[in-house]
Amino acid sequence: MVDTEFDERVGVVAEGGSRLDRTLVALFPDLSRARLQDLIRTGHVSGDGTPLRDPAQKTIAGTRIQLALPPPVPAEPAPEAVDLPIVYEDDDLIVIDKPAGLVVHPGPGHESGTLVNALIAHCGATLSGIGGVRRPGIVHRLDKDTSGLIVVAKNDAAHQGLTAQFADHGRTGPLERAYAAVVWGLPQPRTGTIRASLARSRFHREKIAVVPDGSGRHAVTHYAVAEAYPDAALVECRLETGRTHQIRVHLAHLGHPLLGDPVYGGGFRTKAARLDQDARAALSALGRQALHAALLGFSHPRTGMTLRFESPLPSDLTALVARLRAGKAEGSTL
Repeated sequence: MVDTEFDERVGVVAEGGSRLDRTLVALFPDLSRARLQDLIRTGHVSGDGTPLRDPAQKTIAGTRIQLALPPPVPAEPAPEAVDLPIVYEDDDLIVIDKPAGLVVHPGPGHESGTLVNALIAHCGATLSGIGGVRRPGIVHRLDKDTSGLIVVAKNDAAHQGLTAQFADHGRTGPLERAYAAVVWGLPQPRTGTIRASLARSRFHREKIAVVPDGSGRHAVTHYAVAEAYPDAALVECRLETGRTHQIRVHLAHLGHPLLGDPVYGGGFRTKAARLDQDARAALSALGRQALHAALLGFSHPRTGMTLRFESPLPSDLTALVARLRAGKAEGSTL
């Protein structure tokens, strides 16, 4: 953890039994609790030489705490020349077919090389500032390893118009979002709606969990099986709400997590052994959750014209589906 560019700080726990993040606030009062929590989760804190990664863990009196404070980063993301697969662009907005692996906006561990960095270079000063310096123009987001369509506002008026549509979830307008997902097993019934509230997990802060109604955010996903294979299925998901990790959590809650999902599908890794050799190879080559934002429709915030875009499956998902399809026992396209 030691790096000559880091500001190395050391403190000793005077009284044990408190949360680690609260203890660090007392030891290093010039740093906020939120900042210290990020440092803990990203491996910059150790106790007696052992990495400490849980902000909630209890401390022990006499423990020698070492904090490696990274050098400061620019307050505003820098423009970077990153290739953007542009589907549509005008003076008000830009639609990108985001590749898997591209982070949408800067954050801990991803300060550069993001979609925002690329957009700043491409759009310059015209990019909407409503989202703040770290998220200019960002109306909605996709997970790093989810591919597909995302729209970005190029000015504040467009940002306000698009945000209103996403907040309305298509109830009174043409907003439409559909995802292609490859899941373990065959959902039953083949067409249905998942209504399950979501909130940050109390036990794993990087995860979202299904919680009782009233204790989380209302979330609704409509799904339909498009093709069935011996051990998996291609499913179309349409969002009625847009919560963090919604499709991934809802499908796992249904008992059919996404293939390749390391967070919500870990318990299904042994199922890969049931796939044939070619399908196992395609899943290994995928290296991410099998989720693609395939359809995006909305009303243009200035003209009112309905815009609708479709994105075919990228090559990694195409290869996986082809191998699963080759060995399927049954299937029908809806």
